[in-house]
Amino acid sequence: MRIKRTTPRSSITRHSRALAVATGLVAAAALAAPTAGAEEARTYSASELTAASDAVLEADVAGTAWNIDPKTKKVVVTVDSTVSRAEIAELREAAGDNAGALRIERTPGTFKKYISGGDATYASSWRCSLGFNVRNGSTYYFLTAGHCTDGAGTWWANSAKTTVLGTTHGSSFPTNDYGIVRYTNTSIDKAGTVGSQDITRAADPTVGQNVTRRGSTTGTHSGRVTGLNATVNYGGGDVVYGMIRTTVCAEPGDSGGPLYAGSTALGLTSGGSGNCSSGGTTFFQPVTEALRAYNVSVY
Repeated sequence: MRIKRTTPRSSITRHSRALAVATGLVAAAALAAPTAGAEEARTYSASELTAASDAVLEADVAGTAWNIDPKTKKVVVTVDSTVSRAEIAELREAAGDNAGALRIERTPGTFKKYISGGDATYASSWRCSLGFNVRNGSTYYFLTAGHCTDGAGTWWANSAKTTVLGTTHGSSFPTNDYGIVRYTNTSIDKAGTVGSQDITRAADPTVGQNVTRRGSTTGTHSGRVTGLNATVNYGGGDVVYGMIRTTVCAEPGDSGGPLYAGSTALGLTSGGSGNCSSGGTTFFQPVTEALRAYNVSVY
């Protein structure tokens, strides 16, 4: 369920460092280390926040996602259920003097790329969700997640693979998570809508904005944006940057599906944790980046 391949990637053995145990006596109260409360109260500069964020990346703990919150001046680190206390301590150790800049938040479930067998847009061995129909002049395409188009050639409209949609025209994953499929079937209707919602423009979201996601597994669900420019470590070297962090639920097969607010396109479903029964955290690739990369537009 975590990846699209019929043969899963080899499991990742988490690296864990032994935590150094300090011994000895504190010579004087004046030399005592600052308390956790003091660290939390400290204000961190932009360069210190960047350094702390870079340290989390270097620690390379799968099941983590993080973004700098400019309002609280903290690095918000979201950890899934697979991340141990020792690994959280490892993240703080890696941040060193900037450890107090990390705000750790747990989320239920396991971070995974949302993709599985089922109904919607089909590659040879996996299923995803169509994001937005786009075009350049009279040439039509659709956008989806890059981990969907990675390794994919032909796309079909049905599981029996009798109705061809088109072929992968471009793919960017990891680092980014967007891909584009060029329609080759001229008889397919290529409406510029998400369900019944007409899409007329694309934009970047804002923190706190109410948003909606649509996917082939779970249908339509809403939530709000809780962070921007998030980095997500799915494990196995699959790290993506610049993601939109939200409270919208999603499940396998929803990958690539659209995130939008009214008639405005915002993102493409990347992955996250939880499900649409208990909720969770879902990350989205900003659609504006994909539109610029492929020189296409929504309509």
